[in-house]
Amino acid sequence: METLLARQWHHIPESEVYELLDTHPDRGLDRFEVERRQEHFGPNVLPQRKGTGPLTRFLQQFRQPLVYILLAAGLITLSLHEWVDAGVILGVVLVNAVIGFIQESKAAEAIEALGRTMTTEANLVRAGKVVRVPSRDLVPGDVVLLQSGDRVPADLRLFKVRNLQTDESALTGESLPVIKRAALLERDTSLAEHHNMAHSSTLVTAGQASGVVVATAGDTEIGRISELLSTAESLATPLTHKIEHFSKILLYVILALAAATFVVGVARGQSVVEMFMSAVALAVGAIPEGLPAAMTITLAIGINRMARRNAIIRKLPAVETLGSTTVICSDKTGTLTENQMTVRAIYAGGLRYEVSGSGFAPAGDVIRDGRKVAMETAGQTLKECLICGMLNNDSDIEESDGRWKVRGDPTEGALLAAGAKLGLNREQLNIQWPRRDTLPFESEHQYMATLHEGPESARLVYVKGAAEKLLPRCDRMLDEHGMEAPLDPDAVTAEVEALAREGLRVLVLARGKPPEGAASLEQENVASGLVLLGFQGMIDPPRQEAVAAVSACLGAGIKIKMITGDHALTAATIAEQVGITSREDACPPERQVITGRELESLSDEELTDRAARSCVFARVTPEQKLRLVRALQARGEVAAMTGDGVNDAPALRQANIGIAMGLSGTEVAKEAADMVLTDDNFATIEAAIEEGRGVFDNLTKFIVWTLPTNLGEGLVIMAAIFVGVALPILPVQILWINMTTAVLLGLTLAFEPKEPGIMIRPPREPDAPILTGMLIGRIVIVGACLLAGAFGLFEWALHSRVDAAVARTVAVNVFVFTELAYLFNCRSLRASMRQVGLFTNRWVWAGAGVMTLLQLLFTYSPLFNRVFGSAPIAAAHWLALGAVAIATSVIVSVEKKLWRRWGPGAVKP
Repeated sequence: METLLARQWHHIPESEVYELLDTHPDRGLDRFEVERRQEHFGPNVLPQRKGTGPLTRFLQQFRQPLVYILLAAGLITLSLHEWVDAGVILGVVLVNAVIGFIQESKAAEAIEALGRTMTTEANLVRAGKVVRVPSRDLVPGDVVLLQSGDRVPADLRLFKVRNLQTDESALTGESLPVIKRAALLERDTSLAEHHNMAHSSTLVTAGQASGVVVATAGDTEIGRISELLSTAESLATPLTHKIEHFSKILLYVILALAAATFVVGVARGQSVVEMFMSAVALAVGAIPEGLPAAMTITLAIGINRMARRNAIIRKLPAVETLGSTTVICSDKTGTLTENQMTVRAIYAGGLRYEVSGSGFAPAGDVIRDGRKVAMETAGQTLKECLICGMLNNDSDIEESDGRWKVRGDPTEGALLAAGAKLGLNREQLNIQWPRRDTLPFESEHQYMATLHEGPESARLVYVKGAAEKLLPRCDRMLDEHGMEAPLDPDAVTAEVEALAREGLRVLVLARGKPPEGAASLEQENVASGLVLLGFQGMIDPPRQEAVAAVSACLGAGIKIKMITGDHALTAATIAEQVGITSREDACPPERQVITGRELESLSDEELTDRAARSCVFARVTPEQKLRLVRALQARGEVAAMTGDGVNDAPALRQANIGIAMGLSGTEVAKEAADMVLTDDNFATIEAAIEEGRGVFDNLTKFIVWTLPTNLGEGLVIMAAIFVGVALPILPVQILWINMTTAVLLGLTLAFEPKEPGIMIRPPREPDAPILTGMLIGRIVIVGACLLAGAFGLFEWALHSRVDAAVARTVAVNVFVFTELAYLFNCRSLRASMRQVGLFTNRWVWAGAGVMTLLQLLFTYSPLFNRVFGSAPIAAAHWLALGAVAIATSVIVSVEKKLWRRWGPGAVKP
């Protein structure tokens, strides 16, 4: 039995299906056989895979080089009996570990969400009786009865289908309900075209059918997605990768310098214990204790800013990843489009009309030659074409929470909205022409007919359906004056094909003869002699804001790829309308669209090349979405993937950043994503990328600001050892400098507003280092200034015959106030302080004020003097250290000006 579950059931005849599954269409399975199969196959729920335990996940948060450095700093301060400083450092490590722990295990959460989607009940035939049982009790071979409103409980091979339609958008990306039929299909038919199958967790929107269960639990299509989701990797973000690399280098440098200091000091004949403490001081000085806290807080501020712009971040590093994004893989339905069918064009009486507005809202106009068509002046043919669409209709549109929604079929909702835009009132039409009978839509006929009775017992028949089915039944048409005229089949067919080439779904509307002397309709009543009223072309339209967002992303150097389960022509049309394929520099015409069937034949190497060159991928399966994301990543791209369906979840998980839709998205997609858009708006992605770039800028500013201090402290300690003099700053004073300035000065850079032009520069190269050569040079310059200022003033103070505590207090204040002055330079890495604006970040001034007060306490408070070994200093000392701080700021300002004029990207005079 196990080997049966891998069969291509859509290609197996009905009798063979029942024989293979050892079941009967009328009797189903008996109780004993059900129990045997339940024992063999297990419950019809997605398997719960054993994940990493909570304790292990928590301990894994400490497996980072930067955390090793901080743990070492904490242990060193503990050995120095500096309990408060040790507590602060170890507290930083603990907070970061807790945050990482909370954000872990997304795959497990997503699988749980998938399991929740299968908790339904189903009507079965067992032992010849119809029974209702929980879906978890189903087994292969069960005969299931489906009706409108049911959620499909397992993968079914369908038989006895009557007008069945299912919503498979969450599974395949198809925006319209899929018409099901029992006919046998070719072996290589794609998942989206399995019209004789109903898949687990999809929704029945219309009709009835019976089918036999061919797969349950993890063997279903949704089960395979669950498997894909668990195998998709959760990749390190560009920031975490770069910080890890930077931390490793820093670790080696610190250990090497500390060892060199110890060896040199001992070789010069100094005490081993004294040299060990000096090496400890150097290590403590070189460790950027505030960096993890700065990263966490800067990312958290980015999260708050994004939340105000309708983007909810589920994982901290995702904020920065957005700023690194080089390619966006976007779903079509509900992401770039409204996910609401809309009539765009009407052909009636030989004339074409355009329709404005989008979605199911009755807001918009019918337009002819650029002019609005009013109800009073509209031609009779146009009116009757729209009336037919409103009367031959089983759906309703309504406003709820500010959004217009359809109750029923989206296509019929589009017809109702189109009629309302001209000014027609459906309620009045139903009163005037009440329905007397209906020929419901059936897959083999592909049309729906309704009989209406109006004033003075007048009767008429309205028909709507597929062009290939209805046009052959029409022999006349209404001209623009509402008069019947001979039908020109070639001309009408050409108009239908023209609309289809625009990506529109064409629906033909016609009028038939009422049955004579009968109160009911039969198929022969509409078999011929129909009068063509016209046809309406509709599409799920693109979001207008998505057009601007796509343009902004392309302008920012970010590539856009549409990956959808929808038809190639529809996908290509939407891609052109939103601007993905309209720019030949971004997507040359000869390589725009590729289908899932073409992807199947490509090797991984060929796919990697084709994924980079193509812009639209249509009729793709969940596995192919996952392959596409991996192929782009193999080329070094930082890929963002958007989606809302179950079928998107594995790719969302695999992408560097997964983006789910909050309004229309499934819980599965939300759990798998790093970010959720509360307004389902592609434009929000552009806003989030802008915020992400700002976050990375601010993190870089913090690193460029803090590293000169660590460099300067290390150089001061080494200089003292090499020269053979007392340490200008003690380990406890170094910790004071590092922790207080990081919190009060450095973290204010997290509130720095985004700089102009942030979205017109290309994305950073994924393998580019955090620090460019320009920034490294600036760090060295400032570090040298700190070395010269602190060591020089320390020696100057000692030569002035002051106590060593006074000289060290001068050196500490050189570091703090030089950092304070340099902070204003770091508010922009290239622009001058005047260009940035002195008061555009008030937090900088607040931090500077509090830091100044603390330094006064550090210098003059007896308590602080006792704890930190400081002492009061004279006015001459303040003037000297103030001169060092100002000189450093001026030097950096000149250096930035030179880079603006002569560096890369500079505008030459």
